[in-house]
This record gives sequence, C-alpha cells and structure tokens, in this order.
Amino acid sequence: MTNSKEKALILDKAAIDRAMTRVAHEILEKNKGAKDIGLIGIQRGGVHLAKRLAEKIKAIEGVEVPVGSLDITMYRDDLNTRKSQPVPQATDITFDIKEKAIVLVDDVIFTGRTIRAALNSIMDYGRPKRIQLAVLVDRGHRELPIRADFVGKNLPTSAREKVEVSLAEDGVEEKVVIFEE
Repeated sequence: MTNSKEKALILDKAAIDRAMTRVAHEILEKNKGAKDIGLIGIQRGGVHLAKRLAEKIKAIEGVEVPVGSLDITMYRDDLNTRKSQPVPQATDITFDIKEKAIVLVDDVIFTGRTIRAALNSIMDYGRPKRIQLAVLVDRGHRELPIRADFVGKNLPTSAREKVEVSLAEDGVEEKVVIFEE
C-alpha cells in the first residue's frame, strides 16, 4: 500500500473466527434454521467468508448450505471513473436461488455501492424469497441506504482510513487492519 501506514490491528485470526461463529448463529436464528438458506460471497473476500459460514452452519445445524460466488464488476457504477479497470472474477451460482433466503457475504461494507451492484447482479439469477447481508466489518460512511443484517465488527473510521481484510485463503497472515493515508 503506497503512502499508507498501519494504524491499528482490529481483529486477529481468533477474533475473526469468533465473529464468524457469532454471525453464523445470528443467520440461523433470524432464518429459523438452515433449511432454505443460500450463501453467496461477493468476489474476492466475501467468497472465502461465505465458505467459512457454510462450514460453521454445518457444524451447528448439520445442514449443508449451498455456497456461490458473485462477480459484480460489470454492475459497478464507477467503471468509467476508475484509474485502472477491475479484473472480472468468476460468478459461480450452481443452485436455484428462487424461494431461498440468500445471504450475500462481503468482507467490508463502506459506501454501499458494492452491495447495490451485487443486488442488481443477483436478480439476473432469479428472484429469491429474501436477500440478507452479512459482513465481517462495517466501517460506516454509507452513500446509499443499505445496511448489513449481520455484522462481525462495527468499526467507525475516518474517510482518510482504509480497512484491509487479509485472509488465510489468500496465503497471508489472517487479520483486519486499519491503514491511515
């Protein structure tokens, strides 16, 4: 990260795991079990977290919840204003989302624009019974009226700060850190 310095470690590996366990329990409670749930992770970090939630739900309820991945690149509203163009990732939703409670999963919610793009994208795959949002970190600063249903950690930040989630699946030390510009 250029011109940034690490300001604070927010979550370490154990804290991330505890937050994900709590979120899994909250998802099950709100949906009265795992019967009609489908998890869809938003590329990249959200996919790893969705898979972890599915594992935790299976350990708690004994039910395998389907997991998919969603690429929102072509649904972004900032494609023509970005300095570099994002590289599309794979969308992989192999289950029918109709009549399911879909839980979109992402690592950080900030302005809400990524989630808006994900909502638009998911509708191309059918009409779920409902869509909920689970995030590891909610850092505030919303530009759109979107809020997460399940939050691992609320983290008020300044606009000059950047939150970085590093996950073991990417071959790095697992942690959530704030950087200051």
